[in-house]
Amino acid sequence: MSEPLDLLQARFPGRPAFDTAISRALLTRVASGERRESLRLYVPDDVVAFSVLDRTRPGFDEAVSAARAEGFEAVLRLAGGRAALFTRQCLAFAWCVPAADARKGIAARFEQLAALVRDTFSDLGVDARVGAVPGEYCPGDHSVNARGVKKLMGVGQRVVKGAAHVGGVIVVGNGAQVGRVLEPVYRAMGVDMDPLAAGAVSDEVPGLTVEHVADALLARFAQERSLVPAEVGVALTALAEEFEPEHQLAGQVRV
Repeated sequence: MSEPLDLLQARFPGRPAFDTAISRALLTRVASGERRESLRLYVPDDVVAFSVLDRTRPGFDEAVSAARAEGFEAVLRLAGGRAALFTRQCLAFAWCVPAADARKGIAARFEQLAALVRDTFSDLGVDARVGAVPGEYCPGDHSVNARGVKKLMGVGQRVVKGAAHVGGVIVVGNGAQVGRVLEPVYRAMGVDMDPLAAGAVSDEVPGLTVEHVADALLARFAQERSLVPAEVGVALTALAEEFEPEHQLAGQVRV
């Protein structure tokens, strides 16, 4: 029998920085051995998630203002890369994996997650492929795209002593909004991106919803793992509340 994988699906509407803090707290607890390997799957708020690298760019303050002018809060995320958009038409994930030497498995975890998401999209009828497309926001070799032209999923990774966090976002609806909101954000920081490279799963297969994608993704995980519903709990919530101010752009992440 496969090793159990705890599944958390709690949402925290109206607290976008707390969403990131919960995932960070989960990573911390998995690294310490206080929680076992966990997958968090949730619908996020409308937010632009900036990286620590973004904060070093000239024009960062203008980029944050550009995000807020579009009605999106700005938060500091866990992984590197570039700014990404999360909306209520997205499915966010945080997969926290215990690892004695987390750095050694970086490439393998990226490849595993990208293949799993690609296969999930294929199950739903999308012509899905792994790899960056020209002009995509937050470019990465393990993005998943449609037809080689539209980015649908972005993934990043954070490693700490004892564990790794593989996190990202699947755009299910309104891909045009992603490009429209991120274009002025990237322009403010002097970073190139093509708004037309942003897509959505339901743009490829009309009628698909966040629930459809979540069910298909969990079905793929369940082929390899035993999924066990789990609660966030008091201890994880308390730790996340300690981390939350740092993800409100109040300071560097010190995981």
